[in-house]
Amino acid sequence: MADNYLEKRYEEVFGKDAGRKGAPRRPSLDTLLLRNRSFRGYDKSYVVHRRQLETMIAVNPKVASSINLQRLRFRPVVKGPEADLVGAHIRMGRGLPELHLPFPGTEPEAFIVVCSTVAENPGIDIDLGISLQSMLLKAVEMGLGGLIIRNFDREEIRQGLNLPLEPVAVLAVGKPGESIELVPVHSGEELNYYRRNGVHYVPKLTAEDLTI
Repeated sequence: MADNYLEKRYEEVFGKDAGRKGAPRRPSLDTLLLRNRSFRGYDKSYVVHRRQLETMIAVNPKVASSINLQRLRFRPVVKGPEADLVGAHIRMGRGLPELHLPFPGTEPEAFIVVCSTVAENPGIDIDLGISLQSMLLKAVEMGLGGLIIRNFDREEIRQGLNLPLEPVAVLAVGKPGESIELVPVHSGEELNYYRRNGVHYVPKLTAEDLTI
């Protein structure tokens, strides 16, 4: 093993400038988590490129996978006819059905369709959650945002994109075009998200309430 093996691995994971004096500070994990909200409205003047989706997909070899089987596959979809097809077969904002989200002119135009090489099962669902959250954190790091979508027409998207595998989730990606704020609440209080004066509010239980 080369003497500088660990140094090279550190640079591969964190970047060549990580830890060096004068290097730009990366946002902390807490910052990324707070910025990683479920956006249902996007700035359509910003076009997400395929290379950005590929950068998000590239986090997957670095994250955990049940028994290391790595059974998820990813199909990037950028603005165009394929994105229009995906957009026509997803549903967003189930908790606010009266608003018919997304509002016209704020629809997402880029997606990552996540497929599985085997039938969906609890192990796949765990892998899926890890993958989706990790890709979203990468999106936030790049100044983007997204939304995990499980309410979609699987067969229409599978056939429309000519996918050889079953889609299990759709990740919408774009430049966020709405304001979202977290509201701390306690056990027993209302947890449904709501909108007021153009701001999307999301109640979140405190760490104390989540701790047994």
